[in-house]
Amino acid sequence: MDCYTANWNPLGDSAFYRKYELYSMDWDLKEELRDCLVAAAPYGGPIALLRNPWRKEKPASVRPVLEIYSASGLPLASLLWKSGPVVSLGWSAEEELLCIQEDGVVLVYGLHGDFRRHFSLGNDVFQNRILDTQIFHTEFGSGVAILTGAHRFILSVNISELKLRRMPEVPGLQSVPSCWTTLCQDRAAHILLAVGPDLYLLDQSACSPVTPSGLAPGVSSFLQMAVSFTYRHLALFTDTGYIWMGTASLKEKLCEFNCNIRAPPKQMVWCSRPRSKERAVVVAWERRLMVVGDAPESIQFVLDEDSYLVPELDGVRILSRSTHEFLHEVPVASEEIFKIASMAPGALLLEAQKEYEKESQKADEYLREIQELGQLTQAVQQCIEAAGHEHQPDMQKSLLRAASFGKCFLDRFPPDSFVHMCQDLRVLNAVRDYHIGIPLTYTQYKQLTIQVLLDRLVLRRLYPLAIQICEYLRLPEVQGVSRILAHWACYKVQQKDVSDEDVARAINQKLGDTPGVSYSDIAARAYGCGRTELAIKLLEYEPRSGEQVPLLLKMKRSKLALSKAIESGDTDLVFTVLLHLKNELNRGDFFMTLRNQPMALSLYRQFCKHQELETLKDLYNQDDNHQELGSFHIRASYAAEERIEGRVAALQTAADAFYKAKNEFAAKATEDQMRLLRLQRRLEDELGGRFLDLSLHDTVTTLILGGHNKRAEQLARDFRIPDKRLWWLKLTALADLEDWEELEKFSKSKKSPIGYLPFVEICMKQHNKYEAKKYASRVGPEHKVKALLLVGDVAQAADVAIEHRNEAELSLVLSHCTGATDGATADKIQRARAQAQKK
Repeated sequence: MDCYTANWNPLGDSAFYRKYELYSMDWDLKEELRDCLVAAAPYGGPIALLRNPWRKEKPASVRPVLEIYSASGLPLASLLWKSGPVVSLGWSAEEELLCIQEDGVVLVYGLHGDFRRHFSLGNDVFQNRILDTQIFHTEFGSGVAILTGAHRFILSVNISELKLRRMPEVPGLQSVPSCWTTLCQDRAAHILLAVGPDLYLLDQSACSPVTPSGLAPGVSSFLQMAVSFTYRHLALFTDTGYIWMGTASLKEKLCEFNCNIRAPPKQMVWCSRPRSKERAVVVAWERRLMVVGDAPESIQFVLDEDSYLVPELDGVRILSRSTHEFLHEVPVASEEIFKIASMAPGALLLEAQKEYEKESQKADEYLREIQELGQLTQAVQQCIEAAGHEHQPDMQKSLLRAASFGKCFLDRFPPDSFVHMCQDLRVLNAVRDYHIGIPLTYTQYKQLTIQVLLDRLVLRRLYPLAIQICEYLRLPEVQGVSRILAHWACYKVQQKDVSDEDVARAINQKLGDTPGVSYSDIAARAYGCGRTELAIKLLEYEPRSGEQVPLLLKMKRSKLALSKAIESGDTDLVFTVLLHLKNELNRGDFFMTLRNQPMALSLYRQFCKHQELETLKDLYNQDDNHQELGSFHIRASYAAEERIEGRVAALQTAADAFYKAKNEFAAKATEDQMRLLRLQRRLEDELGGRFLDLSLHDTVTTLILGGHNKRAEQLARDFRIPDKRLWWLKLTALADLEDWEELEKFSKSKKSPIGYLPFVEICMKQHNKYEAKKYASRVGPEHKVKALLLVGDVAQAADVAIEHRNEAELSLVLSHCTGATDGATADKIQRARAQAQKK
């Protein structure tokens, strides 16, 4: 244990800091870091270097080289810089490299040097140029703050949805501030800058002077400032050599340290972790590194090489030409277990396990001591927690073996924490490997989440490792393996040295019917890479037509899209394609395409019936469909034409079409309608009233109701209305008029072709029993009983039924017998039935 704590350095009485090597860097730098623009992404992210930046001492002919490395120094990309002068480099939260040029143009590159996009920071920035920039990260995304040549600050909190905000002017600012930084407070971004001995805070509306609480007197300038990883704390380095540390609001002072060095530091960053015992600031000069906090003494390291500091959530990464190190506060669990002469339960349990492996009885003594204090559960938890904070796998295993050993003596210790820690450490050790180069700590990993880590492995094209992690952690397929395979397929389609056929086959063999994988998304990526034929081949594997069709339309493969839409049976999808085809093709080609697709043609006709009648007529004409064309002209005669002449003309066109279709019945019916229309117009002119658009029956009825019986009869003869129908029409009309005298004359004009029962029924419908009885006597024998019952003559109906000896009629009469009034009649029917049965 003594050897293990050799690299621990105390900061005051409450905390230790340690620095250990993450990787030995083999990146073969040809220049010092000081001669490069450097940007390192947090959470163990990649490192970008822009060699030979624009400096006066460099010859103009030398082009800069942009290089991207993993955190372990493995090269990921290298490209010759051919654009304008770069002011600053930075990484977005999605690990995209932002190269901010002097003219305000931002070029965005991927992890492997692939150009993604570019955007401008506005005309104001272009005209005044950029003096300095800072890239920062908030809950809204990655933001950028700019200092222009006009000494004005411009800020955007999210470059993905770029909205530039011009900050208020700083009074008297005529040169570059000695130092400035971006603060994020209350869901808003602010600028803090130093002008001589004064500090100014720029928010959305005002420029306010601020004064740090408890700052030592005599300060004439602020040389450096640093905000913590979480934006909660701020550090200020003054020209007096003092470092002020406090809250980001400047209202509360944590401590102030005199480092006795007045030279401005190269870098100053915070080094703290969540629930830190002793928050500290790391200050770097050319060959010295100092860790200061609320303690009278500082921790100092000698820097053998030019170094670069990368602040992290729980520490600081230190980059140099040969090494990549991590400096952090020793976690409480590790301190409790490993500090000299520690009697913490975790320390005793670790010793007990080691003695057990030696088969020493001391193991029992240590274990009994822990159990007597009732701290075995705490000891196991300490060992598990400390294992998570250790970088070396051997020490992780030692601590986990101790935890496993202690668990054996506990009855109900929940295994989840132990199992999850083993899983997490296996994942962390895999990604920390030199060939992977993501040196995440356990704290960073938990903050980042497994999903984001998988995304970062995918960005590095480490698909096998990502899939192994998903399978090891048993993540749901849609969140894990399926998603990674989809990313792999999208990368595969970008390999233009492989044929379309081979790429499509390889993707299908690997993906198959994996749930959650959309072949249409992969095809869209292929199309975006200019590989249209590959996209079409991939779409053949897409089971959902609704996903195939939109992309086919985008690729201008409309006819294939129509076939796929028809195969799907989704009429909405077919309509979508048809409307797209209509706009894309000329009229003739569009109609020819429809003729080859009967279902599409039928659906388009339905659409035209409601939306485009003229197009429907053209379709019928092109197909020589005279039957439908005739029907079209008939509908058009009623829908579009108001003048009688226009309607008759449309009907004549319809009749001609029916004749061409050899549908003589429809043609004759159409001609009859034309005659009826002309007659109705003549009737309106001669008699007044409304006749147009009435049916033939309604026209006859209207004439009768108007007292024009002769015209009604003439109309019936002209249109060959059968006598029975005419008698019904006249009977109904006269009854509605209650012209009983005319009705009686009509009934006696000749023998009724419909009989006289309808007269009885119509009269009773009009509640006129008197008139009904007149016609009941004239009803034929077969309907006599029914007629008598209608007029209420039950007794006579019974006599007739008995006379006819008809069982059905007897039953009908009997059903109408009610109460005492018809009792005699009912008895009479019963007797007649009895006599009939005897015979």
